[in-house]
Amino acid sequence: MNWSLPILLDELNASVTADLQRARKTLGHPTDLGDATEEIWIELFNKYLPHRYHALKATVVDSNGEFSEQIDVVIRDRQYTPLVFTFKNKHVVPAESVYAVFESKQEMNATHIGYAQKKIASVRKLHRTSLPVPTIDGTKMAKVLVPVLGGILTLSSKWRPVFGDAMLGYLQAGLERIDAGCVADSGNLWLNEDGSYTLAEQTKPVTRFLLELISRLQAVATVPMIDMRAYVEKLE
Repeated sequence: MNWSLPILLDELNASVTADLQRARKTLGHPTDLGDATEEIWIELFNKYLPHRYHALKATVVDSNGEFSEQIDVVIRDRQYTPLVFTFKNKHVVPAESVYAVFESKQEMNATHIGYAQKKIASVRKLHRTSLPVPTIDGTKMAKVLVPVLGGILTLSSKWRPVFGDAMLGYLQAGLERIDAGCVADSGNLWLNEDGSYTLAEQTKPVTRFLLELISRLQAVATVPMIDMRAYVEKLE
């Protein structure tokens, strides 16, 4: 048998979907089910995203000492920005390190979209520093801050059609804006630059979502250069 790129990409999609379905069928306690669902997505991102990115469950903090809500899946910079605190799988990461945040649930519904919006907003409202960047060619201007990408990750949806008016009616603008969503057994949604959404019930939705996410992260390039001294000022 020869190598086949379509088969490889199909297997990636099938593996994640099967794991999410297995968690739903076998885990009776809601907390266990939630933890397993989050871990499936975190494992996917850490396995397939470039190593400059790191996915984890975390709380986000800024240099003013303000904290976000706990976020199911944070995609953070691993290359330039340290963790602020980690203990027994409890992580606190600086706001400057965050590329994207996701709420992870088994089902897409109005309540879970509301949870996602609230958590996304709790990260976006945080202060982020940005210093000029020293390079071999001289100092470059501080990076203009790019909005944190926010989204929701689920196995299924309560709505039919999945991406119809019922779902769209719950999406909001501003800090609570949802930029991306993956329904693993159905399709994806992505926010376009003009404020409209690309909504598609598709085959291989997890693989499609992963590849588009990588493309959007590439467009961001790097996170801003963090001002570590702003955090030091919080030491007493």
